[in-house]
Amino acid sequence: MVDHLTKEKRSWNMSRVKGKNTKPELVVRSFLHNNGYRFRLHRKDLPGKPDIVLPKYNTVVFIHGCFWHQHKNCKRATIPKTNKKYWIPKLQKNIENDKRYTKELKSLGWKIIILWECQINRNRFEKKLIAGIK
Repeated sequence: MVDHLTKEKRSWNMSRVKGKNTKPELVVRSFLHNNGYRFRLHRKDLPGKPDIVLPKYNTVVFIHGCFWHQHKNCKRATIPKTNKKYWIPKLQKNIENDKRYTKELKSLGWKIIILWECQINRNRFEKKLIAGIK
């Protein structure tokens, strides 16, 4: 299947995809702050630069986009029909990096919470988040 967008338009679209301060991330941060949790953002000294770090609880939170991190059994975790030679290795590398970061963080003694974009959009993350912190 051929891409219906020009190379320039596709490049422009992809340049608008954010990696930090996404809406799901802002929702989780607001929830944590409103419930009295204090945290740090995107600590570069930790593997994977976790989205949220709760130092007091020795816990990190990753907020994964269902597409970018290929959430199993999620309708958003599709493979694009165009340029599969590019997308399949790229998305697979994201999954492998996630596993590596999880292993490294655990070896450093951190608890890890992974929240998925679809959980946050349906407001089904609060219990998982609080249970993971405590």
